[in-house]
Amino acid sequence: MSERPVIPIALDASDFNQSASLPYGLQTNHVYSAMNDFLIFLGFVNSQLHTRQIERLESMLMPANFSSIVGEFMCSTIPKYCSNIVKNRYHNGHPDLIPATLFPNDAVQHGPHGIEIKASRYLRAWQGHNPEDVWLMVFAFDSNRPKDVMPRPFRFVKVVGAKLSKDDWLFSGRSDTSRRTITASVTELGYQKMMANWIYQSSSFQQIK
Repeated sequence: MSERPVIPIALDASDFNQSASLPYGLQTNHVYSAMNDFLIFLGFVNSQLHTRQIERLESMLMPANFSSIVGEFMCSTIPKYCSNIVKNRYHNGHPDLIPATLFPNDAVQHGPHGIEIKASRYLRAWQGHNPEDVWLMVFAFDSNRPKDVMPRPFRFVKVVGAKLSKDDWLFSGRSDTSRRTITASVTELGYQKMMANWIYQSSSFQQIK
């Protein structure tokens, strides 16, 4: 373990696209604030773990579990800055963020309105569980995994989002004997839609090969 805690990389406000089109009154400054809150949270947690000589959160958890934490944090924090949307209170409801007061108790099992949030270490080929019409926002990040030896700081790499249709997904399915989770992947056309409406792009990031 290093002598000093590894601090997440701060955001550069100039890396946000002020022309990005966002739904439900959401603005880029709302996204910036939520992302910055996560960096503060992760920096605090990891600093405290460091005092006990415990591995950082991203190095300790399974990659999928850590990605889930990033996504759930965004779902919980974005509504703090944009009062037009709330976190879907239905357990495993879809989408993750829904318009405030549209559904009873701000909960819906599956609705056509809202924003689905995904966090991923991958810069493309993002996956969901079903091909569907949805406004999808992806927070792509770079961080250590448990298998890594050399420490490197967490950083957000890009944020993109767009309204996707069922045609923008490729259903993967699975065989009768497979235990793999059923997934659908964003197609090249869907990827291009999202990239055309980029929200954040780190100007200093160079991908680790």
